[in-house]
Amino acid sequence: MLLLAFVSPSFAASSKSKKEKAKPAALGAWRVVKIGSHDYLTVGNIAEFYGLPANVQPVEKRIHLENEKGVLEFTLGSREMQINGVRNWLSFPVLEKDGQFLVSRMDLAETIEPQMRPQLITHIGKVKTVIIDPGHGGYDKGAISRFGCEKDYTLDVARQLRPLLQARGFKVLMTREGDYFVPLEVRARIANAVPDAIFVSVHFNAADINPSAAGFEIYSLTPRGAPSTHDDLMKANADNTQAGTAVDTHSIELSSCIYHSLLGHVGEFDRGMKRARFAVLRQTKLPSVLIEGGFLTEGGESKLIANKEWRGKLAQAISVGIDNYKSLADSKLQPLLVRDYTRKEPLTTDSKVASPDTGTPASPESIPAPSSSSSSHPPIDLTTAPIIP
Repeated sequence: MLLLAFVSPSFAASSKSKKEKAKPAALGAWRVVKIGSHDYLTVGNIAEFYGLPANVQPVEKRIHLENEKGVLEFTLGSREMQINGVRNWLSFPVLEKDGQFLVSRMDLAETIEPQMRPQLITHIGKVKTVIIDPGHGGYDKGAISRFGCEKDYTLDVARQLRPLLQARGFKVLMTREGDYFVPLEVRARIANAVPDAIFVSVHFNAADINPSAAGFEIYSLTPRGAPSTHDDLMKANADNTQAGTAVDTHSIELSSCIYHSLLGHVGEFDRGMKRARFAVLRQTKLPSVLIEGGFLTEGGESKLIANKEWRGKLAQAISVGIDNYKSLADSKLQPLLVRDYTRKEPLTTDSKVASPDTGTPASPESIPAPSSSSSSHPPIDLTTAPIIP
């Protein structure tokens, strides 16, 4: 897992007291901007690091960075951004200071970096087993439409997904095989007992207020110290202090692999890659995601979900995404993105080519210095980067 090193308050105070003696930042160094208790980096600094266009000016509070290396789009005052054509939700909103857009250090390390350079995710284990978790069951019907219940649809998707994964060489374990209830902690216990595994929980959505809400979304665990996607940032939230997971970057990339495939193959509205502290995500110790495959409270989508063939298409897209993640873990192959699936001649997982040599992965305490080639420099410890008060 890639983390950007924590800058202690004592170091920040020491840096400030010695401000007159500090030398200008070396060309290409990270420049950490302190705002309150959080560390930020400028969008220009991030663009330089990934080799994206520099000095791009905002248009209607948005900065769009795009070339052959990737796509990033930031919106001032918002937690929503685009990464390689897919909606993502940051932990903290983009800020502005002295005319510069600022992105939190945590969001760079935990959300942007794993998706921009997945081949550099550290300690990513091989995947032999997929634990499929059909949501709800038994007396817990989940969301309900006029066509049926969530518990039945999730079980059917899981049953169609299992042989698809087995055909790709995976072992498959389901947390429930029939219409009965399994407590959430038991589902997590089943997953944690399996080595070399990932956990995929399948659900369908419902909206209490907006009956027109529709589309796909996918969740991984919220990092420690951050609010979940649907938390109110203005409200003190004790959950923010809950422990995160040692496989956070693995889970966000698993989310990305599956979500790009879902959007590329099925094409429902993109509600985004999100963060939550759902019990099955909080209690599992392996790469884990929770998929919301559309809304049972929206007329058109509920009709699609009720169609067994459509659910089979959903299962097929999930299986391709999981196989992409396995190829990354096993062989460092670059996962396919939504743009790859939507070309006139769609690519398959067999079409992937090995990613180029991108250098030595960063240690958990450091991140490489930015340059036009983000892998050509040795790591730089952020505790030595200048602090801009």
